[in-house]
Amino acid sequence: MNTLPEKYNVIGLMSGTSLDGLDIAFCSFEFPEKKWQYHIVQAETVPYPEAWNSRLENLENSSAFEFVKTDIEYGHLLGKLTRDFIQKHQLHPDFIASHGHTIFHQPTLNLTAQIGRVSAIAAETRLTVVGDFRSLDVALGGQGAPLVPIGDRLLFSDYNYCLNLGGFANISFEQDENRLAFDICPANIVLNKLAGKTGKSFDQDGKMAREGKIIPVVLEQLNALPYYHQPAPKSLGKEWVLNHIWPLLNDSGHELRDLLSTFTEHIAMQVSLAVNSNPEYKMLTTGGGAFNTHLIERICHHTKTNIMLPDPDTINFKEALVFAFLGVLRLRNETNCLKSVTGASSDSIGGTIS
Repeated sequence: MNTLPEKYNVIGLMSGTSLDGLDIAFCSFEFPEKKWQYHIVQAETVPYPEAWNSRLENLENSSAFEFVKTDIEYGHLLGKLTRDFIQKHQLHPDFIASHGHTIFHQPTLNLTAQIGRVSAIAAETRLTVVGDFRSLDVALGGQGAPLVPIGDRLLFSDYNYCLNLGGFANISFEQDENRLAFDICPANIVLNKLAGKTGKSFDQDGKMAREGKIIPVVLEQLNALPYYHQPAPKSLGKEWVLNHIWPLLNDSGHELRDLLSTFTEHIAMQVSLAVNSNPEYKMLTTGGGAFNTHLIERICHHTKTNIMLPDPDTINFKEALVFAFLGVLRLRNETNCLKSVTGASSDSIGGTIS
């Protein structure tokens, strides 16, 4: 009988919808006394060249030929960036686990697509690569998202809630011995796009939002969107934002800082509705939005739940860390996707190996 290793050194790759760049995290995992422990050894975010930003942002409108071509070329880009990271820091990873970059996510149509061809990453790095984590769950009738909750359960069990403020705000928690999770609302995918209209890549500390005024009618329209009244499991994609958020913001005729202020309030209100307001509860808060002091203040205003901000590496690279961990579970042939989270017909072991 083969004995599974108790220590793994893995590189996790994560590219979010807000197009901040590629998160690369070299992580170690150990399994002493049947409890997982982790350490982020080395991590950095590599910005995309401007041409790639534009290419990724507009790929859903391209031809089938261009989509496939970009999938392959983006995989080679991920491989080269990862190879440079390995050489720069003189690392010796066992393998790589890649989330890829989501272009389409419409689980009601049994459709999800993350580009970044796994075989191309493997060819560039000469390492085993695990990727395509979402498609099996979607094939099983699930949302294919969120995938991070299994990591929340096994790595961050000391917290009542795990909140991620990335391109989308999502949350995970235990209820009746089941892990539940869902996308709450768009977050940085909207805030960064609004800030971009002023020539900035993001609203530093939420300063522009803080200077703006909340627009009551727009806030009311945002909070009334049907998605927020649907039960979990549920998840969001870029298409939903294009169809439901931008028409409300673009047609309002208001100043950018007021739109930033209004959408920040919208995020804070939706987060507060997703949790029990209990001063004894702890909510681990990560993702780029955790550095947005105005957003954090507005969330604190709406809930008594304790907002816990970890070290900067965990804030920045938790998702890359967890995808590295999903790769570990995949190679151990252990469940890494929970039906209680996604609504699939069964738990599954997602990920293809190259």
